[in-house]
Amino acid sequence: MEPEVAFGIVLRDLRKRCGLSQESLAHEAGLERNYISLLELGRNSASIKTIFKLASVLGVTPSEMLKQVEAALNKPKR
Repeated sequence: MEPEVAFGIVLRDLRKRCGLSQESLAHEAGLERNYISLLELGRNSASIKTIFKLASVLGVTPSEMLKQVEAALNKPKR
């Protein structure tokens, strides 16, 4: 799995746990909804600045978010 895909999976999971739509997450983070969609699909890479914005809205630290991405990358393939 590519890091962008793992990031997208984690982003989607955190967003849904917070009960946010892509549109509301984008609005609160000062981003575009279609950019959130592309991140969740693993088609775009988030900058450090974007990771900090998203983490803040999602109520996690950037390091916690990236730990979850790392864990997703290290999961054994079935």
